[in-house]
Amino acid sequence: MARAALRDASGGHLSASDVETLRYGEDASQVGDLRVPSSAPRPCPVAVLIHGGFWRMPWGRDLMDDLAEDLTDRGTATWNIEYRRLGARGGGWPGTFDDVAAAIALLAGIAEDHALDLTRIGLVGHSAGGHLALWAAARAQPRPVAVVSLAGVVDLREASRLRLDGDAAGELVADPSRFGDTSPIEMLPIGVPQLIVHGDADDRVPQSMVLRYAAAAREAGDDVDLHAPPGVDHFLLIDARGAPWRHAAAWLQTRLGS
Repeated sequence: MARAALRDASGGHLSASDVETLRYGEDASQVGDLRVPSSAPRPCPVAVLIHGGFWRMPWGRDLMDDLAEDLTDRGTATWNIEYRRLGARGGGWPGTFDDVAAAIALLAGIAEDHALDLTRIGLVGHSAGGHLALWAAARAQPRPVAVVSLAGVVDLREASRLRLDGDAAGELVADPSRFGDTSPIEMLPIGVPQLIVHGDADDRVPQSMVLRYAAAAREAGDDVDLHAPPGVDHFLLIDARGAPWRHAAAWLQTRLGS
């Protein structure tokens, strides 16, 4: 797909290129790729994609490109965002969180030009991005109507105790007193329908963490669907050809009415 030149989202009518890379801030990481389906009823729903990598450099939004293209082919606009990560200036608390919120907020400013339906926003995150998607579902505006967590780090306190990826969760928040405001399991209820997908062969984020989260979320009153495919590892969930992703995409389409 062609990628348009980087430009500020406030610079007038946006081009009709397949991928439009827009800024939501001044930092080099404060950008995202917007894809809008060329033939779909308008206004169309939009999915915000948030990549993983334990919040660290050098992992970037290209990890979610295939999922973005698949959703766009299905008739959903996609906003595949970058954010400041650990290892770069401004990464961690509060910069990483502020960036995700700001990237979602930008949708309100570009919705008219692209005929985006702000009442049909979904969030999709993988690994650390699953954590950020659930966090944003509870906090961000415009408010999403559905969130998909693919192998999400749903319990930062437990992730820190287990020292996942060298205690990336502890490094992310810097102060354990912040877990209550940043860890999805401690923020329940999220108040948004959720699909939680996590394979039992995941050697990066233990499935047991997600099973506890799903039970706690349901007990708190959240609408939670849990999909735990057997024999599936951490990365198969972002394979656009794989059955776990097809399940997730179909669930999201149903929730967004696309």
